[in-house]
Amino acid sequence: MGLPTRLTFDNFANTIEQLHYGRSVLNTVLILVGTSVLVVVFGSLASYPLARISRRWTGWAYRLFILGMSLPVFVTLAPLYLLMRDLGLLNSLFGVVLIYTATYLPITIFFYTSFLRQVPAELEEAAAIDGAGFFRMFWQIVLPLLRPVTGTLLVYIALHVWNDLVIPLVFLNEPETRTVMVNAYALVNPNTVEPTMLFPAAVLGVLPLLIVFLVLQKQVVAGMTAGAVKG
Repeated sequence: MGLPTRLTFDNFANTIEQLHYGRSVLNTVLILVGTSVLVVVFGSLASYPLARISRRWTGWAYRLFILGMSLPVFVTLAPLYLLMRDLGLLNSLFGVVLIYTATYLPITIFFYTSFLRQVPAELEEAAAIDGAGFFRMFWQIVLPLLRPVTGTLLVYIALHVWNDLVIPLVFLNEPETRTVMVNAYALVNPNTVEPTMLFPAAVLGVLPLLIVFLVLQKQVVAGMTAGAVKG
């Protein structure tokens, strides 16, 4: 260990080759995008009636979803593996997307339902008077109102999905389907430590997350403050 004597990017080039960086980043991005789209669509569609319909069954349904937030992922690994095997979705990016969607759907419903309960229902009543149906009201009025909290939610999901090692390690065994973190974990040698490879891998692994945060930082701040002040 010591101070560098010259500036070189050879370590990054070697790490990119060892990580299969382009392919692993593409796999992780596909999983992240697929999970985000499904979570936002199904979470918002489920949260809208839960926030607007005052019935006993909606309260129980909401509590059931919230209960899913307390379920550790390690408890579900064995049954999920058997389910993915029976469905033929092992070593499939789509199978991992479905797992992540089911995992983060409860917290998505919690975010959206809590936010929608603070939104006045008069906006939707005015649209209904103008002849808007349920889906038109949802896509043109309700969904745009969810943009601030959606930005916060997407950053939360991106952090967890990108840094997750357990689910890709269990369900993606083929080299061409591995994610960034799985390939970075494969570089860890239990007998020796190679900083010249591990440190560039850490930088390359966090770089896409940093870009996502810089893009969505305004939405994150807006989502945190939305509903804090009534006007």
